[in-house]
Amino acid sequence: MTGILITGGAGMIGRELARALPAEKTLVTDLARGALPEQVRFRTMDVTGSDPETVIGEERPDVVIHLASIVTPVPGMTRAEACAVDVNGTRNVLEACVKNGVRRLVVTSSGAAYGYHPDNPIPITETAPCRGNPEFAYADHKRRVEELLARARQEHPKLEQVILRVGTVLGAETDNQITALFRRKRLLAVGNSDSPFVFVWTKDLVRILERAACSGPPGIFNVAGDGWMTVEDLARSLNKSVLRMPAWLLKAALTLAHPLGLSQYGPEQVRFLQYRPVLANDRLKSDFGYTPELTSSEVFNLWKREAVI
Repeated sequence: MTGILITGGAGMIGRELARALPAEKTLVTDLARGALPEQVRFRTMDVTGSDPETVIGEERPDVVIHLASIVTPVPGMTRAEACAVDVNGTRNVLEACVKNGVRRLVVTSSGAAYGYHPDNPIPITETAPCRGNPEFAYADHKRRVEELLARARQEHPKLEQVILRVGTVLGAETDNQITALFRRKRLLAVGNSDSPFVFVWTKDLVRILERAACSGPPGIFNVAGDGWMTVEDLARSLNKSVLRMPAWLLKAALTLAHPLGLSQYGPEQVRFLQYRPVLANDRLKSDFGYTPELTSSEVFNLWKREAVI
């Protein structure tokens, strides 16, 4: 019997988590083994099909840590393909957990599940509704995942849930569409928006996942370092200027540029820049029992020291 099964475990966080957990009790699953350490036990599992029922049924884990998600779609990936992983994949894993008597399911959700809205409170707490914007695939998928999990808490209360609504994850080697914004000659901002960011250190996230699997309480928790950074804070830290554009003008520019391949961002990204959820981490510290080692600004400074900008 496997103690802990990790889905989507061949990525950056999964690899570090696999190193932190007891090797003899942990099984990592993904489409391919990738750069996982040799001592880590691995099985191929595609969450979009029947694999979760087969693998979870055979392994009978006590805890499942569900990391499989499309954060940065590969070039050419359609929204339907991303949804198959994010939403349908979570449903398949959830149903397999219920069917096979898994005690606890740990899911990495996102602050994006709250959506990008001008009336989001600052900071936002776990009691706020999940209103992930339909026009923004990642936020929409995370909202739908949260709805699946909420129904399961009512229908299958024996399955404990730990839902982690994670902020922007940064580590020394992080390189994605978020860090691409920081590498621009001038940081992009919208109108009078502060464009705030909250960051969590990769090592803090791994420790939180380890605690969620082994000893922490069930519940829903925002995951972010203390504080947040506005676009002006980021610009000062990087010694760069800020390019501010009216929302209507930026939307128009992206509407034209994105279909032509001149920008990887579409007009829906404007709200992403305007109204990023600022996650309150009080419950993480008081109820879950973990205080992040690094604040948001310290996480960003760590990334900046290692990045080639």
